[in-house]
Amino acid sequence: MASTSKRSKYFDNAKFILIFLVVFGHLISPLKEHDGILFTLYTVIFLFHMPAFILISGYFAKGYKKKGYFIKSIKKILLPYFIFQMIYSIYYYLNGQEKNIEFDFLHPHWSLWFLMSLFFWNLLLYLFARLRWSGFFIAIVLGIAIGFVDHAGSFLSLSRTFVFFPYFLLGFLLNGDQLKKVIRARYSLPVGIIIIIGTYIFFGFSFPQDAVPWLLGDTSYANMGEKELADGLLRGLQYGLTLIVVFGFLALIPSNQFKVTKIGERTLYVYLLHGFIIKSLQEILPNKSIISISGNYLLLCVLSFMICIVLGSYLIKKYTQPLVEFKV
Repeated sequence: MASTSKRSKYFDNAKFILIFLVVFGHLISPLKEHDGILFTLYTVIFLFHMPAFILISGYFAKGYKKKGYFIKSIKKILLPYFIFQMIYSIYYYLNGQEKNIEFDFLHPHWSLWFLMSLFFWNLLLYLFARLRWSGFFIAIVLGIAIGFVDHAGSFLSLSRTFVFFPYFLLGFLLNGDQLKKVIRARYSLPVGIIIIIGTYIFFGFSFPQDAVPWLLGDTSYANMGEKELADGLLRGLQYGLTLIVVFGFLALIPSNQFKVTKIGERTLYVYLLHGFIIKSLQEILPNKSIISISGNYLLLCVLSFMICIVLGSYLIKKYTQPLVEFKV
């Protein structure tokens, strides 16, 4: 990670693996209730994949003070949000999920919460970046506190914005040397392997099935059960466990150039477009067929990989760039 090119390859490799986990996680979501292995994979993936993505996004937000950064955020984040919010509204109407076409820009469809929250995270930097590490601990307190607000949920993605903001701010605060010391230390690789395997084993034996909403961060404590002060402590512990797993994951990422490394630059295309494929498959295939493939782990992995390869291809970028990046 010493040079710019190596650092780019490292993060592109990380982003490709993370977008694969996003696709795989969404693909197995309707299957997880029928297979214990898939349920454990799902919970482990959702524990760290979005926090890792968000941390990397924060790492590359260090130029927020540069001239034109705010306008660039509107163009690259907010405009694609509005465009795909309309596309999803039309799509849901056409496949029968919605009776009418309603363009509601205040409640993000499905995975579009990330774009809205990403825009707000960039705005929050103007305040929290000045506070440095004090701001990071304040962000954690806010992430815990938002759970006590009963009506915080999908509206403007408020719940997820505050729950996941500490990861974005941490990525912003970390510099290259600090990150390298953590993920490229002498024992980082074996420790990272132990962390990932240990987390899977731990979740396989102890993660309750009704606790999945805790990983999503999209609702209040009251909506996940009874609202108690201990819930704040649980979220604090979740922050700690998630960060351990995130850095365990980052320690496993190579800095070499691979054929899929280039797709790490186009993860936004995969993220925005993969939902149409997955949701269409769920609509086309009967429930029995979907359940029957839950035990075919290789097929699920290959299908997720192919979705990433196709949607991350140059051809897809060429024809969808006007929608994704507002470029003609």
